[in-house]
Amino acid sequence: MEIEKKVTISLIMAILIQTGGALVWAGSAAERITAVETELGERRSVAERLARVEAELEGVRAQLDRIERRMEGRDE
Repeated sequence: MEIEKKVTISLIMAILIQTGGALVWAGSAAERITAVETELGERRSVAERLARVEAELEGVRAQLDRIERRMEGRDE
């Protein structure tokens, strides 16, 4: 059995089409990764702000408790 050693135009075209498809897929994957990284960065800043708000809220609660205790002391 003898294998022909010539490359046909259809084989070259098939390889080029597959390579083009792989490049398009890689480009879209990179774009999706960039979008996810951007969203994660935004979420990180929101989480940091939320932590600060929670800390401030704890301080406000402590102040309110002190005010309530003082008001209760005056009512007696």
